[in-house]
Amino acid sequence: MTRLLAGDVGGTKTWLCLAEVRGDAVRLIARERFSSRAYDRFEAVLDEFLARHPSPVAAVGLGVAGPVRDGVCRTTNLPWVLEAEALSRRLNGAPVDLLNDLEAAAYGILELPPDRFVPLNPEGRVRESAHRAVIAAGTGLGEALLIHAEGGTTVVATEGGHCDFAPRDAREDALLAWLRRLYPDHVSCERVVSGPGLAAIYRFLAETEPERADARVGAAMAEGDAAAAVSRGALEWGDPLCLEALRWFASLYGAEAGNLALKSLALGGIYIAGGIAPKILPVLREGYFLAGFTAKGRYRDLLAGVALQVVMFPEVVLLGALARVCRRRLGVAGAAVYNGMVQS
Repeated sequence: MTRLLAGDVGGTKTWLCLAEVRGDAVRLIARERFSSRAYDRFEAVLDEFLARHPSPVAAVGLGVAGPVRDGVCRTTNLPWVLEAEALSRRLNGAPVDLLNDLEAAAYGILELPPDRFVPLNPEGRVRESAHRAVIAAGTGLGEALLIHAEGGTTVVATEGGHCDFAPRDAREDALLAWLRRLYPDHVSCERVVSGPGLAAIYRFLAETEPERADARVGAAMAEGDAAAAVSRGALEWGDPLCLEALRWFASLYGAEAGNLALKSLALGGIYIAGGIAPKILPVLREGYFLAGFTAKGRYRDLLAGVALQVVMFPEVVLLGALARVCRRRLGVAGAAVYNGMVQS
C-alpha cells in the first residue's frame, strides 16, 4: 500500500486529497476544499489538512495556478510561493511534482470518459491525431496544449491568458480604454475572460448605460462574488444588462479560444474547463461562444470543424495532478485514478 497526496491550488479555492494505491487500484481516503484567500501561504493549508489526516506520503502532485520554473511557482492571483524542494523536506523527503494547473487539467482531461463533456460545435469532431488545447476561465484565465507527436500526447503548459486583449470592434475598443484606466501597465485577456473579467464587463455596461443598471445586481455584486452575481442576474433574474454582459463574455471567451486554436493549430479540439463554463452552459450553448471562436476572417472555415467541448468534471485539475504522480512515480494508469475519485 502506498499513499499519495495531490492538490489543485487555485486563486479562490484549494483542493487537497490523500489517495491510497494498492497494485493498480486507487482509492481516495480524504478530500477537502479550502478557501485560498483565508491563508497567507500554502504551507498553512497543507499543515491543516495533514493534522486532520496524518499519514506518511510517498509522493506529491500539485496543480498550481501560476508558472512553474525550476520547481518554484509564484501564484498569479495569490501571494503564495510554492517550492518543490522545500515542500519535499516538509514531507520527510517525499518527491513533489509542481505542475501548472492547466497542465494538470490537461492530464485529467485525457482520463475522462466521453460522458464528462458537453459539445458546443455540432460540426466539430475530436481528432486525437492532431494537436488539441484546453482553456479555462475562473479566477484567472489558463491555457495549455496537448501536442500530438509520434508515440502519444505531450502536455505543454502556457501563460497564454496573459497575452494582450485585442478588441474586435468599436465597442471593445471602448472597453479596452476603460480597462486601461484600471490596469495602465497591461490589459491582458484574463482581464475580460475570467470571473473578475465578467464583473468588469458588467460594470463597464452599467457605467455606459446607468439607466439600465438594476440596483439589486449592484448590491449582490458588492456583497460577495461579483461574477456569480452577474451570472445569477442573467440566468435566474432575467436581468437584461446581466444577460448582455454574459453573452458578451461568452463571445470574448470563444474569441480567445479561437486565438488559442490558431496559435497552436489545435484542430483536434478545444476543451473548455474551469469553474465558470459549466455554470453558464445555457448561454454558451446559445452560440455566442461558437460565433466568437469562428470569427477569424479567412480562417472561419478551418475553425468551423474544430470540436469544442465543455469539461463537466469540476475536479479535473485534482484528477490530473493525482494521475500524473500515479503514472510517473508508480506506473499506475490514470483511468484507475478517475475510477477511484468517482467511487470515493
